[in-house]
Amino acid sequence: MSIIPITIYGDKILRQKAKPVAQVTDDIIRKIKNMFDTMRNANGVGLAANQVSYRESIFIVDLEGLEEYEKFKPVVMINPEIVLQSEEKILREEGCLSLPNLRADVLRPEIIKVRYIDTDEKEIEIEADSFFARVILHEYDHLIGKMIPDRVAEDVQKKLSKELTSIMHREIEIEYPITEG
Repeated sequence: MSIIPITIYGDKILRQKAKPVAQVTDDIIRKIKNMFDTMRNANGVGLAANQVSYRESIFIVDLEGLEEYEKFKPVVMINPEIVLQSEEKILREEGCLSLPNLRADVLRPEIIKVRYIDTDEKEIEIEADSFFARVILHEYDHLIGKMIPDRVAEDVQKKLSKELTSIMHREIEIEYPITEG
């Protein structure tokens, strides 16, 4: 398949709401394969469609390379919907392929339920917790036009502003292809 340049902070598509997928076509499957190639090339664990300039409501998650998740099977979530979030929240550092080299602590629910369709157009609802839940919520945020800076306190946003400006102006060193801007 293909490795697609990753959109980064400042690219307008990252702030747009994704469009629902009406039908899983050969084109959608091709895009999903490209997303996996791109994510793995960048050593990511999740990737939303708009991070590779696709507009569809799709994200992928693959944690099998991580300790504790060796038996994890990669997941494709099409038209995902978060249907339940626990009251218990956990603060944990996150990174993002669209925010190269930036890390920030984000408060997220410990347990969630998500409903989505898979590539066979079968509706699935699963419960996820811990890191898996966090990755799902992070990727889901992309589909609704949100990113890490939207999930941190104002004082943290201010601390990140210089890094965000560097990313937006592509004044960063990065190991994977990014969009031209």
